[in-house]
Amino acid sequence: MLQPAFAAPGEFFRGNLHTHSNLSDGVLDPAEVCRRYKAEGYDFIALTDHFVGCYGYPVTDTCEFRDAVFTTLLGAELHSGTMENGELWHLLAVGLPEDFAPSNSPGFDPVDGQETGPELARRARDAGAFVAVAHPHWSGMTLADARSAEAAHAVEVYNHGCATEYGRGEGFHVADLLLSEHRDLTLIATDDAHFAGPDHFGGWVMVKAEANEPELLLEALKAGHFYASQGPELKAVALNNGHIDVACSAVSTVIVQGHGSAAVSQHGTSLTQARIPLDRFKESPWLRVTVIDRSGKQAWSNPVWR
Repeated sequence: MLQPAFAAPGEFFRGNLHTHSNLSDGVLDPAEVCRRYKAEGYDFIALTDHFVGCYGYPVTDTCEFRDAVFTTLLGAELHSGTMENGELWHLLAVGLPEDFAPSNSPGFDPVDGQETGPELARRARDAGAFVAVAHPHWSGMTLADARSAEAAHAVEVYNHGCATEYGRGEGFHVADLLLSEHRDLTLIATDDAHFAGPDHFGGWVMVKAEANEPELLLEALKAGHFYASQGPELKAVALNNGHIDVACSAVSTVIVQGHGSAAVSQHGTSLTQARIPLDRFKESPWLRVTVIDRSGKQAWSNPVWR
């Protein structure tokens, strides 16, 4: 059975869901951010400036930078309430309406009377946004924090800026634990680009949609019709009679991961197909696929529910 991201009609479009401009703490103005992503071959981006009072609670309007081959989704990085470590929540909201009501978040420090992070996530989802828990490793997020964000569609499992600047770019541990609790989540890779360092063009999503249009892209994100990548392409993931079949661009490793320590790998030279038996995964309600090319770049499927 071919998984939905590959069975859905349309084609794949490459996009970055986490980017900043000089309307918050980024270096470049929105026009130049969009120009650079378009020049690098991206089909779309979401410019997600920090939604806090010191920047005027921006939902950055990028509509004027859309054209026949490049589009944008409106969004923001939301902040409100404290996690268990006492720090402010960071939540991505892509497809956020321009008139989304500000949270009581004057800056990056918690204040009395704020709505909680989970409450803010729910409000963003109810407003129509695709909501993701941002950089859980960098944030020092606990499993209890992650559990409480019940409105989140996704976990940011790779954040290029956090990886290159701080060595804390991954969110797989949190995501896998939530999956083992039967949470219906998807997995995104992003840049978190500010353009002050090497934080750009390193992680993205490939979204399957019938056209490169904001509404269709947002619908596909919510449906899980995408995979995440640093470079390799996933072309098909299918469950078939006790094994999982993977088709991809040329890689050196294909790994299937599941609950607990369950994982099986296949290694080779210029692998473009792999068939992994599922005997090791009898106790796992979910699976996901990782492929790694010879330069170490990876791509990741969304969870496959059995």
